[in-house]
Amino acid sequence: MSNRALKLIFLYTIFTLLFIQNCQRPSSVQTSTSVNFQPEAIPYQYLSEYSFFTTPLPQQQANASVIAYEPRTALFTDYAHKARFVWMPDSVQASVAADGSILFPNNTVLIKSFYYPIDFNKPEENRRMIETRLLIKKARQWEAFTYLWNEEGTEAKLNLIGDIQEVSWNDKAGIAHTVDYIVPNKNQCKSCHNRNSELLPIGPKAQHLNGAFTYQSTKTPNQLQHWQEAGILEAGNWQNQFAPTPIWNDPQTENLEARALAYLEVNCGHCHHPEGPAHTTGLYLGKDFIDDRTKLGQCKPPVAAGKGSGGRKYSIVPGQPDSSILYYRMLSDDPGVMMPEIGRAIAHEEGLALIREWILEMNGACN
Repeated sequence: MSNRALKLIFLYTIFTLLFIQNCQRPSSVQTSTSVNFQPEAIPYQYLSEYSFFTTPLPQQQANASVIAYEPRTALFTDYAHKARFVWMPDSVQASVAADGSILFPNNTVLIKSFYYPIDFNKPEENRRMIETRLLIKKARQWEAFTYLWNEEGTEAKLNLIGDIQEVSWNDKAGIAHTVDYIVPNKNQCKSCHNRNSELLPIGPKAQHLNGAFTYQSTKTPNQLQHWQEAGILEAGNWQNQFAPTPIWNDPQTENLEARALAYLEVNCGHCHHPEGPAHTTGLYLGKDFIDDRTKLGQCKPPVAAGKGSGGRKYSIVPGQPDSSILYYRMLSDDPGVMMPEIGRAIAHEEGLALIREWILEMNGACN
């Protein structure tokens, strides 16, 4: 066989191998202008296969049909930054329930990416991508899928078993931090997204979205209005019907108690609710229970005492955060004590300061 023939065979072999490799593992650079969503093929092995983004994945530049959003008060997850998006098939809309929950049509995808800027003063630079979680609604039921990013930050692969990632960053004061970030497994997702034993979204509610947000460098006065203009939310005067959730760390938006209850509702209320996994505790956290101070924990003894109480008698003792079980469990990093049980490995110092101030200002005494 001639040298020319051998070269041709060699080049053909290399081309074939590269072609197969590209088919098996898509590029992280996406140029498609439409989302790739085939219900029967879900979940894909790689995040890039969905074509949710039009630029290299870490940039999180959304496709034209993918809408970014942000709740006014967000869940704390070990100081991780988050980018949230929603995608729906063409010609369908979400509706709004009586409690403000957004009711999404089949084949909706809620997308949430978790990342850490190396320097919190430069949140758009040098991102360490950790995971992207998808909530996908198929046949009227939601299912959770987590995609774990590679070290290069170029691709995320389907992960059902969870993981632990050591993450470091400098906060806005220049102080260095390190945490063992826990990527939940598939079953743990159900622990929080649980309402009457059904997996449901937590964040997208009319009251949580009732405020301004910047979409790709353009600030819109109201997210609900933007969703309606984009054709993904049904007509309705939702801005007036649902009062905006207070921003927990902005004293200009609402008074101290309103901000504390907003924080507790978002971080604890999905479990501590009459229809949540912690319903048997009788401790219900959120503004809906403001007229029953016992349900909010004030002078309420725990249903089951033990290690989690730290020897304290009541969930909240007015004026005494250090004697309150609620504050004690939020402060702890002991896996057998801390609350929330899932989603954090370290305490949220700023959130704790808010709850501490709220309890200090409470009046009354426990018998």
